[in-house]
Amino acid sequence: MRMYDLINKKKIGEELSEEEIRFMINGYVDGSVPDYQMSAMLMAIFFQGMSDKEIFAMTDAMAKSGDMVDLSAIEGIKVDKHSTGGVGDKTTLIIGPIVAACGVKVAKMSGRGLGHTGGTIDKLEAIPGYKTDIPQDKFFENVNKCGISVVGQSGNLTPADKKIYALRDVTATVDSIPLITASIMSKKLAAGSDCILLDVKTGSGAFMKTVEEAEVLAKKMVDIGKIAGRKVQALVTDMDIPLGHAIGNSLEVIEAVNTLKGQGPEDLTYICKELSASMMYLADIGDMDECRAKVDEVIASGAALNKLVEMVENQCGDSSVIKNTELFEKASIVHKVVAKKSGFISHIDSEKCGIASVVLEAGRETKESPIDYASGLILDKKLGDEVKEGDVIATLYTNNQAKVEPAENIIYEAYVIDDEKPEERPLILSQIM
Repeated sequence: MRMYDLINKKKIGEELSEEEIRFMINGYVDGSVPDYQMSAMLMAIFFQGMSDKEIFAMTDAMAKSGDMVDLSAIEGIKVDKHSTGGVGDKTTLIIGPIVAACGVKVAKMSGRGLGHTGGTIDKLEAIPGYKTDIPQDKFFENVNKCGISVVGQSGNLTPADKKIYALRDVTATVDSIPLITASIMSKKLAAGSDCILLDVKTGSGAFMKTVEEAEVLAKKMVDIGKIAGRKVQALVTDMDIPLGHAIGNSLEVIEAVNTLKGQGPEDLTYICKELSASMMYLADIGDMDECRAKVDEVIASGAALNKLVEMVENQCGDSSVIKNTELFEKASIVHKVVAKKSGFISHIDSEKCGIASVVLEAGRETKESPIDYASGLILDKKLGDEVKEGDVIATLYTNNQAKVEPAENIIYEAYVIDDEKPEERPLILSQIM
């Protein structure tokens, strides 16, 4: 079997067999298939697509290219959640403790941010001392003890995906639905949970810019999960504007804590409650109304916030910053961005807000870029809010004065102020089961 022949076969739109796909994936991991040939294959897939049979074969081969996590040492049903990435998306920090407080086990492996989207691991590492790299037996022990642990992805989890994603990133093949499906679902299958909830983002701050694209991706991932024998559900959610008000690591942890106290922004609170209830529904806790009632109960009682405190302490973090968020390190420079005209906020470009946070050094331009955990921004005005000229629309936080002006200019590009108030848009656009 030759990679040349497989490239040619896919180039003319023919279906690759399971054996051929495994040869390709295993060869790329062991180095016998070079970058230039895999690049050619990725571009052929980008233009010709893949059948469901091919996507599952590729997903399975990528999942089995490294460690397959066995969660059988953890008692009960294990539920995982995956977001396709967004701006201000701190949902894992909120829904994980909520679901754990309701008695469902959450053994979660998360990633770092890159580009304009944030990463859960970066947010957790804004908590002093929090360890995202712990031994597997300690990971299992933590989940059995308090119901939740969130760690970084292991070094040998889906090595094929790591190599292929890096290549997609430099060959303009990131936005391919078959390749996105295989990338996400290979990690989810390798991570070992029984049930998987997919939060598929759409809009200016997401990879999928339209609802139609997001629904196609959601259906593909649900189908692949079911073929693999997992319970899977997807919600298509709005990322046309940032979620919540905070963008930046410490700022987002603070907003997550406030949400667990029942004091979070309306949009973030609603999304997190629905995601939490859906995860519990997948775990057979009850029907959706019963699950929603349990979510409200653990927030009101403080049990959900206590779970976050317990998780932080179990992973060597300083829980005092969770109990009193005023203890988080503050940025030395605080800059107010004011409206240049009066009217209504008719749009906020999520991607531009994310880029502004990267400029302020809250995110990475490359994987090696350092992060300033205290930097970021607060969106003081959101979609539909009325503003007067001179009102504060956003607040920038940084320790680097040189970053203020370029970030402010990006925020002005992100905000659109019109004379008329925009129509409300639903936050959950569709559900795929």
